[in-house]
Amino acid sequence: MRIQRFQFYNRFLIILASFSLLASTASAQKTIVHAGGLIDGKADTPKTNVSIIIEDGKISGIASGFVEAGENDSVYDFKNAYVLPGLMDMHTHLTMEIEKGSSMKRFQLYPADNALLALKFLNRTLMAGFTTVRDVGAGELIDVSLRNAVNRGDIIGPRMFVAAGGLSVLGGHGDGTNSIREDILPVPDAEQGIVNGPESARRAALLTIKRGADHIKIAATAGVLSIAAKGSTPQLTEEEIRVIVETARDFGKKVAAHAHGAEGIKRAVRAGVASIEHGTYLDDEGIALMKQHGTYMVPTIIAGKSVADSAKIQGFFHPMVAAKAIEIGPIIQGTFAKAFKAGVKIAFGTDAGVFAHGKNAREFEYMVEAGMPAMATIQSATKNAADLLGVQDKLGTIEVGKIADIIAVANDPLEDIRTLQDVIFVMKEGVVYKQE
Repeated sequence: MRIQRFQFYNRFLIILASFSLLASTASAQKTIVHAGGLIDGKADTPKTNVSIIIEDGKISGIASGFVEAGENDSVYDFKNAYVLPGLMDMHTHLTMEIEKGSSMKRFQLYPADNALLALKFLNRTLMAGFTTVRDVGAGELIDVSLRNAVNRGDIIGPRMFVAAGGLSVLGGHGDGTNSIREDILPVPDAEQGIVNGPESARRAALLTIKRGADHIKIAATAGVLSIAAKGSTPQLTEEEIRVIVETARDFGKKVAAHAHGAEGIKRAVRAGVASIEHGTYLDDEGIALMKQHGTYMVPTIIAGKSVADSAKIQGFFHPMVAAKAIEIGPIIQGTFAKAFKAGVKIAFGTDAGVFAHGKNAREFEYMVEAGMPAMATIQSATKNAADLLGVQDKLGTIEVGKIADIIAVANDPLEDIRTLQDVIFVMKEGVVYKQE
């Protein structure tokens, strides 16, 4: 008798669970975004009157017309607006923001101070419609901790792919001890990302990967903001770069190369880097090499303009930095125009942190000004950026199965690209963070 009762009870529980599952399926909540205009990041022309259906943080359907919502569904009405994939910035520094006298802050602020300051930079970036960023250099592994905190949901910010520091030569663009007495800041080595020959290059790359890097950032040439007389001379040898690239590749990672000068650019491209950042003095031979190797250019036009403007303010930069900023900054836009017209692949990047975070979308305006069609600039910050990151199967376009990173703007960005500077809606992984 007890056995029969037990069997009956078991069957009852199974039936009850089945009804609960059916009820839960029937009432499963969907999010529906109605888009009067849809720029999906993939097609060269916008779609009109489209519904995007989101479930569990992913795009589960895209339908023509404005589908009706179920009783428990959430609907976002952009019938009179334009919807796009979340934007992606491939060159940011989310743990810093340069201002007059900021060079002294590294001696005054603790890592925790910089991490706390970064929270507002992350927020501004996300609210500006940038749901994914590639961060290309931060101290004390703050970028790694921020990425992890965002991924856990502890803090709000864009999805971060981080460099866990950067690699440079002794006295080079990434050597933070430049101009400082050695009894105050000791001579750095591979532990601090300073490369001295192929063997140390491999060790420095391995340490960076061990510390949690998603990609490796190198300074292939001198730079603008470091205290050194030249801003474009080559620094890493081609052999050193090749060792770093091969080490990164063994771990499934790519290398981004800060490079202003023509020779340093060519060394980096021949050695197999995934992207050239800035590319100020890129020449015809460098352009041909980039096309041959499929290397991306990440132009950062806004950074060039910003540092040139800041350099005109008395005392804003060290005199060495100011001279380079005035010389190099204004050149980037023209080089970008030449590279784009020649067919070099372009991925959107700004160097945010060199200017105020949240202003990233001004780069679109400068790209259009240089002759890039508005749709191509948008694709550089969606489809192309996802390809550079190696996440094109998950991000970069509005397609079924992709992660639901979606933004909206009030007007047609193909008519006026500046409308991307005023994002009215931000969704990341199906969660709405901004709605105006």
